Amino acid sequence: MSAGTTRRAAAVLMAALLAAGCGDDTGNDPSSTRSEATMFSNPVIRADAPDPQVLRVGDVWWLFHTNSDGRNVPVRRSTDLVDWSEPVDALPELPGWADPGRTWAPEVIALGPQRFLLYYTVAGRESGRQCVGRAVASRPEGPYRDDADGPLICQAELGGAIDASPFRDADGSLWLLWKNDGNAIGVDTWIWSQRLSADGLRLEGEPTKLLRQTEPWEGTLIEGPFLHRQDGRLYLFYAANAYDRAEYAEGYAVCESPAGPCVKAAENPILTANGVATGPGHASMVVKDGRTWLVYHAWPPGREGSTDPGRQVWLDEVVWTDGRPVVRGPNAEPQPRP
Repeated sequence: MSAGTTRRAAAVLMAALLAAGCGDDTGNDPSSTRSEATMFSNPVIRADAPDPQVLRVGDVWWLFHTNSDGRNVPVRRSTDLVDWSEPVDALPELPGWADPGRTWAPEVIALGPQRFLLYYTVAGRESGRQCVGRAVASRPEGPYRDDADGPLICQAELGGAIDASPFRDADGSLWLLWKNDGNAIGVDTWIWSQRLSADGLRLEGEPTKLLRQTEPWEGTLIEGPFLHRQDGRLYLFYAANAYDRAEYAEGYAVCESPAGPCVKAAENPILTANGVATGPGHASMVVKDGRTWLVYHAWPPGREGSTDPGRQVWLDEVVWTDGRPVVRGPNAEPQPRP
């Protein structure tokens, strides 16, 4: 065979291989099938990552969660809500008024292209209770810095303050929700709301009580609040019951405004334990391509209260039926990616 014939044969062979998909430049694993590439299965984070909140910045998603592995505020990165990076510490240094080891439930809001505010729960040294702090960064992943002389909210006489959640309403106003940690001292746990200053660093006006534990499924507490508008209606989602029990679950209320009043849904709870996950709750909500997704933590059945694997992160779709959110989960079966 001549050299020219050999080159032509090699070119034909290469073209055939490319047509068969051997030249895939999408970055997918060549061993993955097309169906595998378009599907995912829960949990999307199999490590201990409690109290997840997800923020979208451009085409990237950032997930923040309660302290683990020596990181005060772990943050993970994803481009698809399914595959997440290993965590880095978004808040590597705590302020002087705080003690390490109990940095919980961080949530971030974007106030500009290079201005991000982190609200987080931390141990207040002076009060001896959990308090809420705020920190600022120029990038969503941090590093964040808290330059305040003390906590933003403490409420030590009510058990402390935890689970702060920022919200920007349709009119541009900024609000902060949180829970007084009443179950720590045997008193009621209220979800509170108060307006924030335009720069997000200060509270304005007076706080309002929105909800407290009143229903049997809620046990002795409600917590983990966040607000979401859907078709002009304002929803307040919250978790309830003891976090380390299978009965921990998610519910919601409908509010007239971020300052209330709010009315709990008759069909609560809307996310409960089943055969694949228990204690599901402390969620956040994202919208991608017109579909709504709930990001939440849950335990493997029978492993409630453990740190190995701990509270893993689940992702399930929410469909809106006659103004009611219906969560399709916990779902461990393969399902289409967002």
